[in-house]
Amino acid sequence: MYFTILDVLDAIGTFMDRGGPVLWVIASLLLVKWSLVFERVWYLNTTHRKNVKNTLAAWNARSDTKSWSAHQIRTMMISKVSLDIRTTVPIIESLVVVCPLLGLIGTVTGMIEVFAVMAITGGGDAKSMAGGVSKATIPTMAGMVGALSGIFASNWLKSTIDRDMHLLEDHMPLSH
Repeated sequence: MYFTILDVLDAIGTFMDRGGPVLWVIASLLLVKWSLVFERVWYLNTTHRKNVKNTLAAWNARSDTKSWSAHQIRTMMISKVSLDIRTTVPIIESLVVVCPLLGLIGTVTGMIEVFAVMAITGGGDAKSMAGGVSKATIPTMAGMVGALSGIFASNWLKSTIDRDMHLLEDHMPLSH
């Protein structure tokens, strides 16, 4: 049995409706977070490599690499590359932290719906409470999955950036 694109979109829409409006906010946040992660990966593999080559070429073209001013210029060159490569990492880390918080908001809004149904029906209608329970659990799960995957991506980015910066420093000796 083959799924068509419309079947997939319908399944996604049904899932999002079960999770409530907070799930749409979480999905938007995850879209932004993963866009920034992929942008950093793209940057690492394209522009950053060119910047490192240009920085190393400029450093190796210097005749003075021993003086105090040469040391300051080296520090400035390394800082500029470091600043360029780390630009969106704090934003990614902040979005990772926000994911479970939005999941908790989804939990609260879903439970409010459950309590409202319980107040109206006296707690005897389990079928009507099920919608509120799904609106409570699905955003929580989505927020936690988004946070966990974001932690792995963020840590990978930070370790890759740190490794690249150490390599740049090692390839820029203070004397020839």
